[in-house]
Amino acid sequence: MEQPFDTAPAENRIVYVKAVDVTELPSEVRDQAGDLDQLYAVHDSDGQQLALVADRKLAFRLARQNDYAPVAVH
Repeated sequence: MEQPFDTAPAENRIVYVKAVDVTELPSEVRDQAGDLDQLYAVHDSDGQQLALVADRKLAFRLARQNDYAPVAVH
């Protein structure tokens, strides 16, 4: 008797990290950014923003700590 083997992942664990210019963000976020010119956004595969952090390395570390596979977006 053969059972079907589902190779599709139960959940997509890839997130995308991209640089965001502070000038493009809402004023309340710009105020919190201090003297930074860029922040880094972490998005899921549907484009929903999961996090906004000050440092690229932190964005990747945050993704990995939450069992996601981060990919840079240029």
